[in-house]
Amino acid sequence: MTVSPTVTLHDGATDSRSVRRPNEWVAEQAEGGGPFTTRVTWRLPEGHRAVWTSRAARKRGTIDVVSLSGEVAATSTDRETSRRLRRVNAVAATAFAIGGSLFAIGAALAQGGVSPTTCTSVYLVGGAFFSTGGYASLLQVINGPRDIGPEGALTTGRWRWWSREPERLEWLSALVLFAGTLVFAVLLVDSFIKGLGAFAENRLVWSPDMVGCALFLISGHLAMVEICHGWPCWRRRDLGWWIVAVNQLGSVLFMVSAIASFVRPSTGDELAVGIANWGTLTGALCFAVGGVLQEFERPSPGPAPLGS
Repeated sequence: MTVSPTVTLHDGATDSRSVRRPNEWVAEQAEGGGPFTTRVTWRLPEGHRAVWTSRAARKRGTIDVVSLSGEVAATSTDRETSRRLRRVNAVAATAFAIGGSLFAIGAALAQGGVSPTTCTSVYLVGGAFFSTGGYASLLQVINGPRDIGPEGALTTGRWRWWSREPERLEWLSALVLFAGTLVFAVLLVDSFIKGLGAFAENRLVWSPDMVGCALFLISGHLAMVEICHGWPCWRRRDLGWWIVAVNQLGSVLFMVSAIASFVRPSTGDELAVGIANWGTLTGALCFAVGGVLQEFERPSPGPAPLGS
């Protein structure tokens, strides 16, 4: 396996920054948003075409191969890479499902008049799961398969706990998401402080809430750009698209909740307590549903090389 020469194909994007492939694969087209490459098409020696997309490669470990007759088949990773991707996907999906569920429970308790300390405790545990899911999502990007073997199976290198890859759209999306979960952790800890006035409440709790929601929205937008390769799209048969869309809806509802929780300096009351609670509850349920759906966006158990 050698690194193929860099080929500039659209708006400065290149195919080699995304994945390494056999030299005999000839790059035909690269697509994405701005300078980011999210889909590359290569022409194979036998005349077939291989289509790599960033999300399918890291989530499912697959590359689509289009035959001369137009039939589409998917190659997949080697068994060890498949097991690795399935494990990290399971951690991320489970963490978001549990974290979203706990946030929804916390919001329901708050709407029911349960003590703020109890609600915040539930939120804090849910926030820990959200941060776990955010970091697992980043690990999924960092350790996604980058090499294509001669038979078309994706493989990955040694395990890494961190890397800096700002040229990759999926890395930016995952990093911003993880940062958002950490900001939420700050506001949840600050929520335990008693006796805060309106100014202090807005500075220590509301402001981090707004920042965290903004980061979630940015991450969701980047994820949508990745899966749509630049332009807004509607893909009702694409599980990945539904996961991104449901999570982005959850981010919008979280932002509505954050805005409604602003504390009026004149009265010390939130703008709309009910909207804040219901926004958190419904937004959290979106992330819980997204986590459950993510459990099914995973690699197949074994490889399916070219020609199989």
